Amino acid sequence: MNEPNVHGGSTEHSGTISRRGVLIGLAAGWTMLSAFSSTTVAHAAPAVRKVVKILSGAAGAGHGAGNPRGADIAVTVGRNAQGRFGLMFPKLPAFAPDDALLEELAKQMIDRTPPLSDVKLSNDGFDNASIPAGFVYLGQFIDHDMTMDKTPLGSQQADKHGTLNYDTPFFDLGSVYGRGPILDPQLYDPADRRLMRIGVTAEGHPDLPRQADGKAIIGDPRNDENLIVAQLHLAFLQLHNRFVESGQSFAEAQRLTRWHFQWLIVNDFLPRIVGQAMVDSIIKNTPGRPSQVNLRFYRPGDKKRPMMPVEYSGAAYRFGHSMIRAEYEMSDGITVPFFGRAPHDLRGSRPLPEFAWADWNYFFDIPGLGMPDDRNLSRHIDTKLALPLEKLPPTVVQHIDNGILSLAERNLLRGKQLGLPSGQDVAKAMGLAPLSNGQLGLTNTAWNGKAPLWFYILKESELAGGLSVGPVGGRIIAEVILGILSLDRDSYLNAATGWAPPTLPYACGDMLLQAGAITIEGHPEAEGAEDEGVEAPEEPEAPEDAEVEEPEEPELAEVGAA
Repeated sequence: MNEPNVHGGSTEHSGTISRRGVLIGLAAGWTMLSAFSSTTVAHAAPAVRKVVKILSGAAGAGHGAGNPRGADIAVTVGRNAQGRFGLMFPKLPAFAPDDALLEELAKQMIDRTPPLSDVKLSNDGFDNASIPAGFVYLGQFIDHDMTMDKTPLGSQQADKHGTLNYDTPFFDLGSVYGRGPILDPQLYDPADRRLMRIGVTAEGHPDLPRQADGKAIIGDPRNDENLIVAQLHLAFLQLHNRFVESGQSFAEAQRLTRWHFQWLIVNDFLPRIVGQAMVDSIIKNTPGRPSQVNLRFYRPGDKKRPMMPVEYSGAAYRFGHSMIRAEYEMSDGITVPFFGRAPHDLRGSRPLPEFAWADWNYFFDIPGLGMPDDRNLSRHIDTKLALPLEKLPPTVVQHIDNGILSLAERNLLRGKQLGLPSGQDVAKAMGLAPLSNGQLGLTNTAWNGKAPLWFYILKESELAGGLSVGPVGGRIIAEVILGILSLDRDSYLNAATGWAPPTLPYACGDMLLQAGAITIEGHPEAEGAEDEGVEAPEEPEAPEDAEVEEPEEPELAEVGAA
């Protein structure tokens, strides 16, 4: 390990015990704690004028942005209404605690530890050895793909509640392909429209294509809000181009890129986040046949354009906010604060600086490469958020008078604004014994025995060790993601003869090698393996059932369907 190139942070950490050995032992030893019933009290959802005023000032670029169009459907249209969004549990009442309770809880959810000067100094017990940090940003990339709204502005304004005109949440890589090479030519290589457009930094590293002001030219600007997710987006551009360079048509390269992405969600991301047992309880795979998905609670009325539950988007899927580190080792010896003092941090909307170039071996398990002792691990899924998230930068949230910059406070207030039910009510609706507020650490009687759904989901994970999402959050996440995949007739789950990558197992590290986003040859952690990352990928024949467009007719994403 070289001496760190420090861009800010604390050095007040020491210890002689191996960080990696301790973490691996802890990961194997956690067990689920018991949950007990509690008395609950129903609440109605009053008008939330303060929340609307404060949260509506967001820039609209990232996770801290204002509510997506239609997310407030439960309080503006009705709890049984479905459009772009809807409720998974429409019969449950909204939980609306006093704003002061939420604001005080948000303050308690911040971990005051400043960024470290080197990730290897991390010994506070929050590191999750089960989930390398790259999965946090894969999760962000997945979220943006689901929530991207390409509906024309006129249609958005005419349908502000998102009940008629909206895009599907299908995992079709809309953030990569936009509306296709005809309607969004700026995303494609002008010399060959089969290829995605890729930029290059002054130092010669690949980068997202960028405007003169540094902003990325991509299908979803949210994927440029930080330089880690920006480089993950770049990897999917590179993967598509590798398929084209290996002889595939645009349409076939697009299909393969989408299916590899979906495979990673089902077989690498979800098992780590919700547990393999939860995944196996929902999806059944039979060789040579489409997968079967059994859903208990996610019941979208429109199967062709399924709604996204606000319990998912406003609470359960926000589990990843607690996993963000205050700092990341981007490559050997270079540790950078996540959001800190510009320009020496990882905020995006600018050309990739040399110090922020990602050696993906520090974020994922890469076949053929040894594990660095200071690999970035995600933080536990718990009720503590890293210090940089207390004050989000302008690339994520507009800095305006009375604007809320704390991510925890924004999430808690937004949950109230959206009319989310309490955590205990959702647990009961699932047939689970709910955790009491005493178990959750909410001792103020003003809570009336209930807890915000987002906090409840984080705390149930924390009480079980924080290595994966607990039963309430895990069920919501797994059912929504697998349900949406199963409803997409073009997803790999619905291939009539089944589909899998040609070489198994296939995980995120394999995708990065296949895309050429990392190579083994010359890497300091190489284990004598051949350079797997520079060869054009071998691809299977298209399944007979796959609907593959002719090469001259590139697939265009649906826009503003009524």
